Amino acid sequence: MLSSVTTPQDLDERFRSELAGLVAATVIRDLDEPVRDDTALTGAQARALFDAQSTSRHLDLAARWLRSFEAGYYTIGSSGHEGNAAVAAALRPTDPALLHYRSGGFYCMRAGQVAGSDPVRDVLRGVVASAREPIAGGRHKVFGHADLHVIPTTSTIASHLPRAVGVAYALGRGRRVNTASGRPAPAARDLVPPANGHGWPADAVVVCSFGDASVNHAAATAALNTAGWCDHVGIKLPLLFLCEDNGLGISVRSPDGWVAATLQSRPGVRYYAADGCDSAAAYDRAAEAAAWVRRYRRPAVLHLTTVRLMGHAGADAEMAYRSPADIAADLARDPLVRTARLLVDAGMATPAELMARYDELGWEVRRVAEEVLGEPKLANASEITAPLAPRRPVRVSRAVSDAATQLIDEEDGDVASIGDDLEFTPAGAAAPRMAAGEPPWALGEPPAAGQPGAAAPDGAGSPDEPAREDGDGSGDDSTAPAEVAADDEDEWPEPAAEEVPESVDATTPAPNGRPGGTGHPPTRAAAFNGRLPERAGPLTLAQTINATLTDAMLAYPQMILFGEDVAAKGGVYGVTKGLRDRFGGTRIFDTLLDETSILGLGLGAGLAGMLPVPEIQYLAYLHNAEDQLRGEAATMQFFSQGAFHNPMVVRVAGLAYQLGFGGHFHNDNALAVLRDIPGLVVAAPARAEDAAPMLRTCLASAVVDGSVCVFLEPIALYHTRDLHSENDNWWLSDYAPPSEWSALHVPIGRARAYASGPNDDLTIITFGNGVRLSLRAAARLAGEGIACRVVDLRWLAPLPVGDIIKHASDTGRVLVVDETRRSGGVGEGIIAALVDAGYVGVARRVAAVDSFVPLGPAASHVLVSEEQIVQGARSLLAR
Repeated sequence: MLSSVTTPQDLDERFRSELAGLVAATVIRDLDEPVRDDTALTGAQARALFDAQSTSRHLDLAARWLRSFEAGYYTIGSSGHEGNAAVAAALRPTDPALLHYRSGGFYCMRAGQVAGSDPVRDVLRGVVASAREPIAGGRHKVFGHADLHVIPTTSTIASHLPRAVGVAYALGRGRRVNTASGRPAPAARDLVPPANGHGWPADAVVVCSFGDASVNHAAATAALNTAGWCDHVGIKLPLLFLCEDNGLGISVRSPDGWVAATLQSRPGVRYYAADGCDSAAAYDRAAEAAAWVRRYRRPAVLHLTTVRLMGHAGADAEMAYRSPADIAADLARDPLVRTARLLVDAGMATPAELMARYDELGWEVRRVAEEVLGEPKLANASEITAPLAPRRPVRVSRAVSDAATQLIDEEDGDVASIGDDLEFTPAGAAAPRMAAGEPPWALGEPPAAGQPGAAAPDGAGSPDEPAREDGDGSGDDSTAPAEVAADDEDEWPEPAAEEVPESVDATTPAPNGRPGGTGHPPTRAAAFNGRLPERAGPLTLAQTINATLTDAMLAYPQMILFGEDVAAKGGVYGVTKGLRDRFGGTRIFDTLLDETSILGLGLGAGLAGMLPVPEIQYLAYLHNAEDQLRGEAATMQFFSQGAFHNPMVVRVAGLAYQLGFGGHFHNDNALAVLRDIPGLVVAAPARAEDAAPMLRTCLASAVVDGSVCVFLEPIALYHTRDLHSENDNWWLSDYAPPSEWSALHVPIGRARAYASGPNDDLTIITFGNGVRLSLRAAARLAGEGIACRVVDLRWLAPLPVGDIIKHASDTGRVLVVDETRRSGGVGEGIIAALVDAGYVGVARRVAAVDSFVPLGPAASHVLVSEEQIVQGARSLLAR
């Protein structure tokens, strides 16, 4: 008698017993006929499903066997979920798939549709952590393969679903941009450009699978909500969600009827359901759902009821939380047994034939398992981290130069203002340049010794109204009729694919004078309406970012920019003002209010060959969606060895020192979570002169290396103009024309030093708002005869360690000015770098208090001040 505890041996023996008890049919159907009258599944398809399901089952058994003598490292299996093979059979092998960890049947079926595939070896290499595993190279056991269009994901909680929405968004766009040539594809039916080695057809369907317990997770809720929202506003989204419902989340049972009720209630997402243990029913329903999604380019969810056999994983003791009756009921629904019964009942195979095939596949799995046992494992840290974040600075520099070359054209026209919020200064004398080695007060008198300076940067712009407090969305005016009505021909969404004429040339202005189909003006002068920024006089940080984004949209036709309030309003600080008018609503658009969905959209769009530039409105809001960067963005190249990547530049307005609009929702100085993500690039420009080349570097690195970059923009410095005194314009900078970009290129991980000289008394290392505060403090100290070298890190990840060590060693005295908190702040990393390098001088920190930033004047009690910097420098010199 079989045990009520489902061990590998029990499961295998039970299948053999059930198969032996089947009775051969007296009426024999042809393999080209349906296996029964109520299905379209043919005998040939059912035989292929049986092979895929049997292979998946044997892979589960092999994983448990390998684990029994500590040669295997992964035992979460697909037994009971093999019905998902029917979904793979209903799709095309070129449909991109993002699969959860019980997708063995799907993966084996997909591999069977592509010649030359070897799913057995693929999966077993993952189980034993072989360095020869084709997708993750032994870094993790995942289902993924570029040739099979299976995108790897390690998600256990549906965090890959927002990315799937982004991939579907990219496929749903009516027009494609060829990122290899920089030219748009001629028609909507063409293939998506294989920028990442993909070749997804324009009518492809994205499928993403997840478990029933995950339907409750915030990431799944965000993805389902975003899909419905997109459908509601008319955005094409060819996405099939696949919920595999075994009724359990490890040991916690999903309430009866809850999953169905939840999925059926999602507006804009069409609901399908099927018994996932019945291969014929699952195939029919999956084919119906896939056909509907493919035809209408709209989202749907397929709810498959399944069972879970052998527990959650190898170490799971099911009997601790399940009754024998429960376990027996699941065993009675074994999908592999039911597929065998389909074939036997149709007379398309005998029990003996299926048993022979099952054993043949089992011996093949066992043979391969023994072969992969001795394969090499990852041998050192360098091998492990090699695909994490490739850095090719020479290629990045070349990409910046190439982008500049594309944009050099006849520069004529007026230099009047652009936009109400970003009005350029009148053309005239250039802004003072702060060259390396030159004191920023060289052209003027420094403040008298002891003269008080502002404790925070002045001129910090406040938004014209609150954007959001505690997530209530009260400041969202992106749908105000007065702003939208005149422009609705450019609003997101764009026309459906079938409505786009094949003759559309994206570089030809539309009849209304706006950009053509892809929103790509014919010349740089046209994009700026004849008012080139390099001829407009010195610009603020916000104006410079605006101009740089405009140039980037021209240089990278695959680039899209999106986020809350960025289009119609132009951002709550006006930084993206006018961009939608220049490039149209298909490339610059407002999103729904959800940071997880914003980043997920970017991740998926980047994966599909676009260059997404999402905006997170405030740094504090990023914390709602951190896992999209940590668990999804940063891991893609790591777990695919570069076969897939998600290039993205995330613009984040952040840091503290806002005057008149504060509180910790809008003055967030928490950066530790970003610096803790392996491979993530974090840029923090303090001045306009650095912002433009750093942003160009981030964009080029995303294109060249697939980098994920966070471009952190100090809100308090957006509209700041002066450094020491009113109207000195020291914080403004001239915008460099494309012909100068190569000479001004700023590589990732290079700092900038001010007032660098051989007789400097100390080095101040800082970033962001600290740069301006430190330069003001240095001017005061210069009046006391103290020479300070101010070093702007510019890059917070990776830190410019070489520059830190050099400038610290030059003076032997280091003052770290860190506007983030003392605990978990950037300053900790700087001090650690000095210690690791054997620095023998003296060092101390001036950092913000371990507190949230309070509202109003109280903020000055927890943030770093100019006076603290001056006192810190004096104390260093007194030691």
